[in-house]
Amino acid sequence: MMKFSASAFMLLICTAALLSTTEGRPQPMLLRCQCIKTHSDPIPVKRIQSLRVIPAGPHCKNEEIIATMRKGNMCLNPAKDWVIPLKEKFNKKNVKSQQ
Repeated sequence: MMKFSASAFMLLICTAALLSTTEGRPQPMLLRCQCIKTHSDPIPVKRIQSLRVIPAGPHCKNEEIIATMRKGNMCLNPAKDWVIPLKEKFNKKNVKSQQ
């Protein structure tokens, strides 16, 4: 009986270890705004590697635009006039790359 219990215990430990890995699982949805502070001054387009647009929703009442640059991410103010054409330019770029 003791041998069976030790085997069951080892199986339980191995199963728990496998289930605790994050590979293959989708990342959890963050339930808060990603952008606490936004950047308002224009940024040269060549410095921006990618642009991620997160629409307003239950997680955050504001649309969030996150620019990825070589030295990190920066949240852009979606209400600024220079951000709207930038968003459209990156949207067209993404549509072309998907075709």
